Amino acid sequence: MLHITKANCSGCSACANSCPVNCITMTSDTEGFLYPQIYKEKCVDCGVCEKACQSTNPLISTNEFEAYACVNNDENVLSQSSSGGVFTLLAVQILKLRGVVFGAAFDDSFVVRHICVENVDDLQKLRGSKYVQSDIGTAYRDAEKFLKEDRYVLFTGTPCQIDGLLHYLKKPYERLYTQDVICHGTPSPLVWDKYVSYREKKASSKVSRVSFRHKKLGWKDYSVLFDFANGTCYEQNHTKDIFFQGFLANLFLRPSCHNCFFKSINRNSDITLADFWGVEKTLPEMFDERGVSLVLVNSRKGRELLELIKEQIRYQPVDSQIALRHNPSVYRSAKPSKNRHEFFSRISGDSSIDTLIEKYTKVSLLDKLVLKFKIFVLKMLKRLRIR
Repeated sequence: MLHITKANCSGCSACANSCPVNCITMTSDTEGFLYPQIYKEKCVDCGVCEKACQSTNPLISTNEFEAYACVNNDENVLSQSSSGGVFTLLAVQILKLRGVVFGAAFDDSFVVRHICVENVDDLQKLRGSKYVQSDIGTAYRDAEKFLKEDRYVLFTGTPCQIDGLLHYLKKPYERLYTQDVICHGTPSPLVWDKYVSYREKKASSKVSRVSFRHKKLGWKDYSVLFDFANGTCYEQNHTKDIFFQGFLANLFLRPSCHNCFFKSINRNSDITLADFWGVEKTLPEMFDERGVSLVLVNSRKGRELLELIKEQIRYQPVDSQIALRHNPSVYRSAKPSKNRHEFFSRISGDSSIDTLIEKYTKVSLLDKLVLKFKIFVLKMLKRLRIR
């Protein structure tokens, strides 16, 4: 029988996909996160779910990576992508081989779910960041079906979702390619749903499109964009958008994100994609205000896939330590907000989600003074080192 705690369950859904008698379903808790619910009357105690669980049976990676700065040469794809537009090129290569691509997409209600696409035109559904934990559903089973048909599969997701797939499959497949991301943490789908409803109420219209990383003002100064059915739109810098303020303050991340198993430079994926923050200092000749991808190649298959797209990108190798200097999320878990518990205790009340997030992300005067003092000390230490 599977035994988990909320502190160690990432919601990867490997257990539910693995159960041979379908006695496990992924069910939302009061915070909106999915956890396995076991129907004991159907359980046959086969132990398959325990073997599929990443918290009880971890996969240890010893992969060493190569790092690259990459920018897609196609300006249209680059403008629609979160960073440097590399995902689209990787996906197109798999589709050219009669393969399929799995990734996170919005459904008609703007719930984020893992889906499969089989043609280039549908890649736009998977393009762009989704700052919500996606529902895997039966994606692992579907991927296995394609692999057994000898089809190529590119499976993309967070590190815990890639690990969940590998746990589910139990064996390697030469035609499987995996791509994860450097993940800050996964926000609550419940909070996202309430935020979508709030934006619809403000606009007096249903949402027709969402972009978490709109680049009208550039890659580093990206905006959150909502288009509505009545022709209006909401556009706000991510630092001023209330949902992003809560996300960046770690107010409503999944509990396991605060002690993530996958914070490591050794990845189980073939390729890791991220924003190349700090590239203007590290590789100024590669900086592009429309976005630059940090690409970590973790395996032979990852190198082969990158080789196939090199004629379609500007790229430059970079020392691995330098590449990660401005991306601590690769090895550091997000520290939980001290207001997290109180925030979720009030989320089902009468308060509007914007009011609630604002209340629990507001920085006190004392905290502001402490931050200013820390910044002052760091500046003084830097000056002393220079001398």
